[in-house]
Amino acid sequence: MHLSYEGGTHGGGFGRARLLTPLRHRDFRLLWSGMCVSLLGDGIFLVAMAWQVYALSNAPTALAVVGITMTVPTIAFLLLGGVVSDRLDRRRIMLASDLVRGLAVGLLALLSLTGALELWHVAALAAVYGAGTAFFSPAFDALVPELLPAGELAQANALDQFVRPIALRLAGPALGGVLIDVVGVGSAFALDAASFGVSAVALLAMAPAPRRAARAAGASVTRDMREGLRYVRSHVWLWATFASAAVAYLLFMGPAEVLLPYIIKNDLHGSAADLGIVFAAGGIGSVGCAVVIGQRGLPRRDITFMYLTWTLATLAVAGYGLASSVWQLMLASLAFNALETAGTIVWATAKQRHVPAALLGRVSSLDWLISIGLLPLSFALTGPVSGAIGAQTTLIAAGLLGAVVTFGALLLPGMREVEGVRPEPIGRPAAVAAVVSPAP
Repeated sequence: MHLSYEGGTHGGGFGRARLLTPLRHRDFRLLWSGMCVSLLGDGIFLVAMAWQVYALSNAPTALAVVGITMTVPTIAFLLLGGVVSDRLDRRRIMLASDLVRGLAVGLLALLSLTGALELWHVAALAAVYGAGTAFFSPAFDALVPELLPAGELAQANALDQFVRPIALRLAGPALGGVLIDVVGVGSAFALDAASFGVSAVALLAMAPAPRRAARAAGASVTRDMREGLRYVRSHVWLWATFASAAVAYLLFMGPAEVLLPYIIKNDLHGSAADLGIVFAAGGIGSVGCAVVIGQRGLPRRDITFMYLTWTLATLAVAGYGLASSVWQLMLASLAFNALETAGTIVWATAKQRHVPAALLGRVSSLDWLISIGLLPLSFALTGPVSGAIGAQTTLIAAGLLGAVVTFGALLLPGMREVEGVRPEPIGRPAAVAAVVSPAP
């Protein structure tokens, strides 16, 4: 781990700075506030989508199909989203994405409230939602470098990982479960749609973006994509992490997303509130981990630490299959999310410190593209595999195999090439971002 930018403290620590330091910057504060509300809506959406699909068709295959229709458009447009985010105003890209996704979820709410919703409606609107995400995520990854000084990089990442699980995995799912039980799924969708409006208002309130340097004469979208690919191929710690994430996600993401709600509803005879509680336990784990790292700083051997925590997190997926009660699922969720958060903070920090600012949007889009590239296949295989060997056995096998793949990537030559390396400052000294990548 390289020295901290602040005060020359060692071991990647934060010096005297604390978790809330990045909020002293107005535009980051606005972005962060809008993100908090939007993530709260996304947490509600997690429970609402699963419960709505199983209400329409009580089979794992149904939710798997929706997962496929949501991820395929994301994958298809991610490279273009990365290029666009490096060329155009990133605020406007995010604003357009918020509006598109808000309208899609709003239509879901309307159809659900009127009793007209069918499974194909859910699949089609999920596809629109996924396409919007393909443009939002790279732009968000690359925006924060324009808003914060480099010395606040680790604090911003820890703050992101503090807020994200509170909203996305704790408060949002808990609120969504209660809303569904009390007033129905349609109202939960409506509240999520409104949250995109709040995020859009926050983006509009930010100062206009400074004009970035024009692209080289004759530069094309294809050339920009090739430039990003060449950079990733030349760094083992990037391409190998992307690739190992893709295989690990293939093994465990589909089973975890599809079978966890199924087990709660059918095997444990639980409610939407129970599903929300399990998600919320994961949020508690993530929050606790972010607070600890926010106060103590990052480890010196950051890449090694990242892979070890991700390996243990993937093993925790097997705990979903071993659980026989809601409280045991809560423990597995807490462990998985705490360990995943620890690795994710390190991963985001490494990318932001070592990837040139001019390439960050494209590298981020490649991160998303490769990491989730096999998700449709993961969702497609979950139904038939779980039907053949059972939901719990599928989760156990997914966790064990995913852990082997994750740990194996750490052993590749060159994986730890950036450990202990202090990167050269790139661009103005605000080149940091505070967004979580989809690495496992």
